[in-house]
Amino acid sequence: MAKMKLKVKGILLDLDGTIVDSKEAYKEAVETAFKALGQKFVPTSMVTEIPKRLELTLPINDLVRGVDAQKFLDLYLNAYYKATATKTKPMPKIDETLKKLSRKAVLALITMRYVPKENVIKELENFGLAKYFKHVITALNTHTPKPSPEAFIKCAENFGVQPCECLVVGDSVADIKAGKNAGAKTVAVLSGIFSREELEREKPDLILESVNQLPNFLE
Repeated sequence: MAKMKLKVKGILLDLDGTIVDSKEAYKEAVETAFKALGQKFVPTSMVTEIPKRLELTLPINDLVRGVDAQKFLDLYLNAYYKATATKTKPMPKIDETLKKLSRKAVLALITMRYVPKENVIKELENFGLAKYFKHVITALNTHTPKPSPEAFIKCAENFGVQPCECLVVGDSVADIKAGKNAGAKTVAVLSGIFSREELEREKPDLILESVNQLPNFLE
C-alpha cells in the first residue's frame, strides 16, 4: 500500500468523521431525543449505532423499543443539527492537511446532512477551513443522497473533470459505495464510526487511519 500513488484532479471529501469529529454531537442528539421521550438511560453503543444505521438507511426500531421510532428520529435529527453548531470540532491537523491537498487537486465537501449548505460553510468558516473548498453539497442539494453517485457526478461536472479523475474520501460505507457508483477512486478513513472490517468489505482503493495520511499517497 505504501507504494500506491493516486493521480487525481478533484478530491471529494466527506464532513462528519472525516473533516470534523462529530461524536459529541451524536451523543447529545441521542441523549436529547431519549430524554424528550421520557427515557434517561442511553447505552453507549447507541451513540454510534444510530448514526451508522441512518447512514446506511437501515431501520432503528429495534434500538428504540418502547418509543415511537419516527418521533424519536425527528427529535434526534433536530437535536443533532443544533448540536453540530457547537459540538463538532476539526480533526487534528486538518488545516495543514487540507492545505496540502488543495495544492494537488481542487476540493469539494459532500455531506449527508439535511441542512442548507450555508450552515455547513459557516461551520467550516468557524474552523478556518471553508477557504479550501470550491464546492459544498448537502443532502438538500441532491435528489438522491449517498450512496447515490449524484452529488459526486455533479461535483466532477462543476470541476470540469471526469468522475474517474476524482477521489472520494470518507469514513462510511455510504461514502465508498457512492464513490464507486460514480466511477471515482475511493479512500476510506478510520476516524469515524465505521470499523475497518465494515469498510474493507466495500473494497476502497485505500484505507487510512485518517485523512492526514492522504497527501503521501497522491502524485
